[in-house]
Amino acid sequence: MKKNNFKVTVYILILTLLSSCNNKSQPDAYGNFTDDATTVSAESAGKLIKYNIIEGKEYKKGDTIAIIDTMQLYLKKKVLLAGIKTIYAKVENVNSQISILKEQLNSLLVNQKRIKKMLNDSAATQKQFDDINSQIKITKQKINNIKIQSNSVLNEKNSAEAQIKQIDNLISKNIIVNPVRGTVLNNFVKQSEFVAPGKPLYNIQDINTLTLKAYVSETQLSNIKLNKKVKIEVDVLKGTQTLSGTIYWINDKAEFTPKQIQTKDERQNLVYAVKIKVPNKNGMLKIGMPANIMF
Repeated sequence: MKKNNFKVTVYILILTLLSSCNNKSQPDAYGNFTDDATTVSAESAGKLIKYNIIEGKEYKKGDTIAIIDTMQLYLKKKVLLAGIKTIYAKVENVNSQISILKEQLNSLLVNQKRIKKMLNDSAATQKQFDDINSQIKITKQKINNIKIQSNSVLNEKNSAEAQIKQIDNLISKNIIVNPVRGTVLNNFVKQSEFVAPGKPLYNIQDINTLTLKAYVSETQLSNIKLNKKVKIEVDVLKGTQTLSGTIYWINDKAEFTPKQIQTKDERQNLVYAVKIKVPNKNGMLKIGMPANIMF
């Protein structure tokens, strides 16, 4: 009799455990931590004379990462700087000529007034007055001609200065600065290699916070909203680890269910993508790792 009671007790315990397992709450959605890296590319062509990227190393925003050979640009700038000195000398010469002619014009205008007064007093001839007027006209024409020449020289000067600014801009593009703080995920080139505009050099991502992308059905949308805190479960060596995340993006357009179903209800044809920010404490989370989400 006691043996039978013991069997009943064991049977009840087994049923209780099974029931407990069956009643365990299921995740509302499933997702994976996505690659949200920034790809840094070259903006100009040339040889990498300096390149110190190391995969897995963290870099700060503003760190100088690479330098592309700028020797040809430097030589071109040197030629322009030498030429612009000659242009500046032309500008000074033109301004000096204009200054001298203006002084002559002022002197002629004073003489014009004097001769006109003398002509009125019959102390000068009409020819003297006509001669001074002719000299004034010629001097004004010389000033206008030199001003035209001055404008041409100034245009030459402005063009040379613009070319120097353009070269400075190209040189600055040959100095590659890290755009964001983060850890280098992949490195695509090596020092001394030739790179071209648009060629990817490396990609970098802040792995202190990762993005978890999941898909939810239309019926679940009422349970989620932006900035809502959600529970995240990830598999670890000794079972599961529960973390906290924040919804920061909900797609307003539905899309067809991905081949790898990542929703609670696999029968839904259309789903909505959701992105969740999850703090990566101690670097435990990895890109591509699956996770369960509870809203």
